[in-house]
Amino acid sequence: MAKYDGLDEVFVALADPTRRAVVRRLGSGPASVSELAAPFPITLPSFMKHVRMLESSGLIRTVKTGRVRSCTLDRERLAIVDDWLAEQRALWAQRTDRLERFVTDLEETP
Repeated sequence: MAKYDGLDEVFVALADPTRRAVVRRLGSGPASVSELAAPFPITLPSFMKHVRMLESSGLIRTVKTGRVRSCTLDRERLAIVDDWLAEQRALWAQRTDRLERFVTDLEETP
């Protein structure tokens, strides 16, 4: 399971719609925390909890320059989810293929 170290933390971080929206926005490029927080009806300290969660999961990186904290998406970290989902899709495709063969064989048996 070393291949998917940190997957649980990534899923926990992505479980919240606010954090998913932040990740989606950062997919377009870096942004300051205030730019990211603007669309949400929550206080900045509450929004910072979301930023810290995303940062601790490794999905984003933040850099403070003067009074501005900028965030960037770590696409490699997000790729761990894509890899795991691709593996699950392949597994379920194999299972459904076997089920289809089984049903087809049953239908052909007199």
